[in-house]
Amino acid sequence: MRRRALHGVVGLVVYGLVAGTAVARADVVLDWNTIMMSTLATQNPFAQARFAAITETAVFEAVNAITGDDDPYLGTVTAPPGASAEAAAAAAAHGVLTNYFPASAASLDAALVTSLAAIPDGQAKDDGVAVGEAAAAAMIADRTNDGSAPPQFYTPTSTDPGQWQLTPGCTAGVFLHWRDLKPFGVLRTDQFRPGPPPALTSGLYTKVYDEVKTVGAVDSTVRPQDRTDVAQYFAVASAPHVWNQAARQVSAAEERSLSENARTFALLNMALSDGLASVMEAKYHYVFWRPYTAIRAGDTDGNPRTDPDPTWNPLISTPCFPGYPSAHAVASYAARKIAEKTLGSGTIDVTLSHPGVPDVTLHYTRFSQITDDIDDARVFGGIHFRSDQDAGGKQGLGIGGYVYHHNLRPR
Repeated sequence: MRRRALHGVVGLVVYGLVAGTAVARADVVLDWNTIMMSTLATQNPFAQARFAAITETAVFEAVNAITGDDDPYLGTVTAPPGASAEAAAAAAAHGVLTNYFPASAASLDAALVTSLAAIPDGQAKDDGVAVGEAAAAAMIADRTNDGSAPPQFYTPTSTDPGQWQLTPGCTAGVFLHWRDLKPFGVLRTDQFRPGPPPALTSGLYTKVYDEVKTVGAVDSTVRPQDRTDVAQYFAVASAPHVWNQAARQVSAAEERSLSENARTFALLNMALSDGLASVMEAKYHYVFWRPYTAIRAGDTDGNPRTDPDPTWNPLISTPCFPGYPSAHAVASYAARKIAEKTLGSGTIDVTLSHPGVPDVTLHYTRFSQITDDIDDARVFGGIHFRSDQDAGGKQGLGIGGYVYHHNLRPR
């Protein structure tokens, strides 16, 4: 475990200063990515990913209608010659966010005024705003009746070993309907469904059972402090929060163009949303139990090597849906694939923070270190078997690769 401790650093950092490092060098795409994530902060991770994908594909569609650098997403938005791409990006993000979050209209309107004030008045600016508004309207229309509502819930139908059961605080399995969410970049949510979880009597299951039982318990005496930190950090930091923050910092440091940033953040958030929709399809296909249930019922699984502990509790709260595969893994590995393809797989300088855990900051020099910590976070947090993470990582890489190779391709 010591090899991973090198990139988990604990310290007192003001959240706004960390986030502001990227914003200080940002273009309008990065500015509005920050505004977007602030607007979405109170949403659950699944809604965050969906709204972020709608926003960023609208921004991309607006910018690309003017630059023509890449294949379009919808291809229905046109732009007159000379239209301002900066104005289009700001207007597109503003249009999407005010549509879904009218209570935030005042702050979003003020942000738009600020963005447009930096652009000279004239026909180019006016045309850019019109293009952005058209892109926002097109994406909003495209996502009407996309399966995000009404909510559906799952009630366990079996108490057999291996089957998911309600865990503390849960009255039903949530986000059942997310398995049918209309994808942004893949063809179907079952397109990259992983194979089944390990058999309860297998050596692999015994290994992952013993690991989470030992290091994931709330009272574990062998869990290092840095693994406790990452478990608590990623318990509150959603995949959209993590990967948009990381990508902003790298994009700002590389001083990438407006068009490049528009494409990167569209692909990134498409992959995040498709990852979370796809993982719910897989979770409710296998309905595999969580460590909380498995360890307390270890004497019922037919495996003589899995010693039960009827009083076992995890470090962090168990989510109210099945365990296999890991949602944070699928979404994060999908996002990592996009980040490495668009921003590079070399050395980076990223510091992650979240206001929910103000005493923890994490520093990374590779995108792969982020997914390493996410895998550890879920196991050391006691809510996932390592096999959940491994399957989720493979599924996420497949989703990210498909989204990258089949969408928004450079011309």
